Amino acid sequence: MDVLVKPDLRKFGTTDMLLSPLGLGCWQFSKARGMVGGYWPKLDNSLIHDIVRISLEGGINWFDTAEVYGGGESEQILAESLHAAGDLAKNAHVATKWWPAFRTASSIPRTIEERLLRLGGYPIDLYMIHQPFSFSSVASEMRQMAKLAEQGKIRYVGVSNFNAPKMREADRVLREHGLRLAANQVKYSMLDRRIERNGILETAQELDIAIVAYSPLEQGILSGKFHSNPELVRKVSGPRRMLKGFKPSGLQQTKPLIDVLVRLANQYNASASQVALNWIINAHGESVFAIPGASKLQHAEENVKAMGFRLTDAEIGELSEVSARVALK
Repeated sequence: MDVLVKPDLRKFGTTDMLLSPLGLGCWQFSKARGMVGGYWPKLDNSLIHDIVRISLEGGINWFDTAEVYGGGESEQILAESLHAAGDLAKNAHVATKWWPAFRTASSIPRTIEERLLRLGGYPIDLYMIHQPFSFSSVASEMRQMAKLAEQGKIRYVGVSNFNAPKMREADRVLREHGLRLAANQVKYSMLDRRIERNGILETAQELDIAIVAYSPLEQGILSGKFHSNPELVRKVSGPRRMLKGFKPSGLQQTKPLIDVLVRLANQYNASASQVALNWIINAHGESVFAIPGASKLQHAEENVKAMGFRLTDAEIGELSEVSARVALK
């Protein structure tokens, strides 16, 4: 894998966008602001520029951010980084999200200009409802999103963390406006496969809705580094350290999967993380995309190299079987 192979692009749900299987999640660009943004340490602008540039050079052509990531800080530094990348970013796509908590659907049109301002001229190719809890119905939210699309302020509509019935309702209302639900962004990894059991994945495949997997490496557990050196858990910051997967019992539970990931990683001259990412973007055809983050240059390099090979069907089957046995959720 010394020679970088750019990935084949995939059709994104019912849209006309052709996207790389991996996008870059930009939560960590929040500048440590706000309750949500404070989950990550503050990164230097120059580092963020380099992370975005390396991602683009490796064939990643879309970036996922949100209003709540630092109150627009992530959107703004992403836009600055894309501008700094020059021609590398000329075909880049941006996805961002409206934060619905303690709001009504009427705030969707009221806040869109701030989103566009923060993004510094980059169009919103995908605008999502960040989570399903608000003071308004799904139908009301979709009608407001449809208006934005009709006005040309966004291209496509998506949701995040919606269950199967709410996905159907969102798609039904959008169809009334000649639109379709493009995506549902959900937590999905080899250690959290709930969407395979609760109808979300099945519904997405039936309606041709793209699944965008966040936390695809389960907060770093699938890298295997905590299994090989449990002392690293003590260096984990914030609430992440309290998760079941970081406890001794959790590491012991998931070690059989890590052993398989490491074996395959050695076979492909890759890392366990890259094999885990390769599984998630290939285990269900081309219907699942993923948005790993990157807070270091090596993370960005790892992400792009994860798209430079393809596991065999037999290897995907083995990983699926082992991960189902040891999954945390």
